[in-house]
Amino acid sequence: MKILSRLSLTFIVVISVGNTNAQSIQDSLDIKQVALDYIEAQHNTNPKQFERAAHPRMVKRTFAKNKATGKEYLRETFTDFMVILSEFYNSKGDKFPENPKKEVILLDVSDRTASIKLIADDWIDYMHIAKINGTWKIVNVLWQYNNSSLH
Repeated sequence: MKILSRLSLTFIVVISVGNTNAQSIQDSLDIKQVALDYIEAQHNTNPKQFERAAHPRMVKRTFAKNKATGKEYLRETFTDFMVILSEFYNSKGDKFPENPKKEVILLDVSDRTASIKLIADDWIDYMHIAKINGTWKIVNVLWQYNNSSLH
């Protein structure tokens, strides 16, 4: 009986953790594609791919440390810079491994908003994605290096 109770509880937990409230399976696929476009735009030096993923008012943030004072602060980057970055960052093909890591985890999905975690080679990005005018777009990114001492 204890085994049956534990199995039932495990089943409920697994169902709860894996459940998302997206409007459709297509929404979940579209959200994942937005996250992939975000990272692959840098892999492929493709600014149009980044523009497709990001809302024009997207803000990307991370923490940094002032070298002179040692004080930490929040550094912000915006869509326009990320579009430019995706045009040249990997232009020599030396910024990413031959088969870069791109793991997208849907943390929470509703009909118009989603939170995802992107695990790439050297960093982790947490993203808020919103469905605006029928299209999913990244509106916020909070990231850090896997090794936070690199900040």
